[in-house]
Amino acid sequence: MLKQHRNTPAHLFVDDTEYFITGAIYQKRHLLKKTKIKEYLLDLLQTYFEQYNWEFHHWVILDNHYHILGKSRNGADLTNIFRSVHSRSAIFIRQVTNCTKPVWWNYWDYCPRDEADYMTRLNYLLLNPVKHGFVTDLHDYSFSSFHTLFAEVGRERLVDQLKEYPKYKTLVLQEAYDDDF
Repeated sequence: MLKQHRNTPAHLFVDDTEYFITGAIYQKRHLLKKTKIKEYLLDLLQTYFEQYNWEFHHWVILDNHYHILGKSRNGADLTNIFRSVHSRSAIFIRQVTNCTKPVWWNYWDYCPRDEADYMTRLNYLLLNPVKHGFVTDLHDYSFSSFHTLFAEVGRERLVDQLKEYPKYKTLVLQEAYDDDF
């Protein structure tokens, strides 16, 4: 099922399917810069994924956006999850930063088509802190599932993964490309 409103991107509601989700702050402001805000957002994301029985696989939170890879149970819950995460986190972000409304611009979802598509998105997510200049070594960026994955599969497997699925280097997130947030 596809849902689209005039001022929001199209959202796919597919059961038992992998999702790549990007959420972005309005006007690309760096409202997620503080550690306690990133921690709060991560906790909300994990809580709502668990509440709706979605799997929370991989994630990265930067200063003005985040990316998640997970798996749906009931695709129609997508809206409820992100409405809750964004509304609750917006209240917290406004309290901490005294920023003006709105806090969030939108979220975009994409369902990877196959393993190669999924792995390309995973590599993109993992390397996002390097892409945006936060770090040159992923070990130095703590707000990512990179550390968990590194501990699970090791350096050699991750290096092989990056070599096997190199399209992350040129990936353009088409789902968010035309949206001027």
